[in-house]
Amino acid sequence: MSDQNEQVVYTQEDIDTNKGMGILAYFIFFIPLLVEPAKNSPYAKFHVNQSLLVVLLGIAVNVIGSLTTVILIGLLILPVGGIFVFVLWVMGLMNAIKGEAKPLPLIGKFTLIK
Repeated sequence: MSDQNEQVVYTQEDIDTNKGMGILAYFIFFIPLLVEPAKNSPYAKFHVNQSLLVVLLGIAVNVIGSLTTVILIGLLILPVGGIFVFVLWVMGLMNAIKGEAKPLPLIGKFTLIK
């Protein structure tokens, strides 16, 4: 996992061509990595990465929340964390729909897929 230090330029042609794949990434994140020309698109890869981060955060919230239900903290972690993950998912989806490549708050600065 690395920080996104390098500035990637997204061309309007790339955005127009792969906007649908960017949107699809928030439903089934790995599909754009399998389809031409999206698998070579910086824009599609950006949204695949953002979606993967949301999925991993959702898994972490559920695991931590489930493990801590014994001490009652999980009863707070699960609903609050779940709402936070859903809000991030909606924000990412809306960015893809608008043709934008804005990193999500807190987690968007990390790159898992280059």
